[in-house]
Amino acid sequence: MMTVYRWECAAAGCSRVPSDRLPATAADLPADDVVWIDLADPTPDEERLVFERFLKVHPLTLADATKARREPEQGAHFPKVEEFPDYLLVIVNPLPAGLAEFVAGKAKPPAGGGPTPATALGRRHRPQLSAVLTKNVLVTHHYQAVGCVGVVAGHLDRHGQAAARGPDYLFHLILDAMVDEYAPVVDHVSTRLDRLEGRIFRDPSPRVLARMVGLKRLVTGMRKTLVLEREVLARLMRGEFELVEAREIAYYRNVYDHLVRYTELIESAREMVSDLMQIHLSAASNRLNQVMKLLAMISTVILPMSLVSGIYGMNFEFMPELKWQYGYPLALGLMAVIGVGAYILFRWKRWV
Repeated sequence: MMTVYRWECAAAGCSRVPSDRLPATAADLPADDVVWIDLADPTPDEERLVFERFLKVHPLTLADATKARREPEQGAHFPKVEEFPDYLLVIVNPLPAGLAEFVAGKAKPPAGGGPTPATALGRRHRPQLSAVLTKNVLVTHHYQAVGCVGVVAGHLDRHGQAAARGPDYLFHLILDAMVDEYAPVVDHVSTRLDRLEGRIFRDPSPRVLARMVGLKRLVTGMRKTLVLEREVLARLMRGEFELVEAREIAYYRNVYDHLVRYTELIESAREMVSDLMQIHLSAASNRLNQVMKLLAMISTVILPMSLVSGIYGMNFEFMPELKWQYGYPLALGLMAVIGVGAYILFRWKRWV
């Protein structure tokens, strides 16, 4: 679906104008107008209309933007920024829709066995948001629903004057909303790790280990995306590109600072998951050692008793105590003394 947002900007400010269709080309737009075209799961015809007729882009740009549909087995393109003579291409990977609710346990896995929001962080199912910026046009392209686009659209409905700053500022708003989506996910991951840390010592079970493996997969997927997006933001805030005006660099730097903070938090979470998995393995090994120690002590106590009972259970005809009236109590007493003596020895050695 293609949604067109258009603002007519003048000295008095910007005003939103209804726009059901686009001019023939971007060159036909007045110099002061600002247009944002959002292509949400577009058809091939809509893609050709925008990228071949209205705003002609390089074939490699179109190939990168449509990679998720052309090569579904390989999935989304990694984050990147690339400058062309008359436009700027930026690709980022927002978080899958519903990830925060899923991590918090408020959403259930899909009934049909499809990818969960957590497994959608893998490259094959990861969302891709492609943006093309010119002097007065911003085109966003995505096949999956991304929350940051809807947030910015709602913001512009209330604060239309923000469009006067141009497409580079509008795209900053999208990046800012995208980065803010990491906050609840990082908080939920930290909370779950704290809870798992307490459970490891109480119950180092396979179920706890499975949850840690799931968290590690989630954290690893987020880290890969954050590291690459951090490089993209670093280039945008350094003023490398003419289409990002100097007055907007401070806003991109603010987004970069937030992204760096979440990257560090995710890196800490990744290290914590690895540490907890090692602790879990140690706790499980220690628990197994305790069980084996108990079984070994029981065997050590029972073995001499079995020796005594085995001796007196032999069927030789001439045995001194065979017809002695105190033979049976003596054998039981001897076994009891051996057991008590072994226990006293274990206590003296501090083995129990």
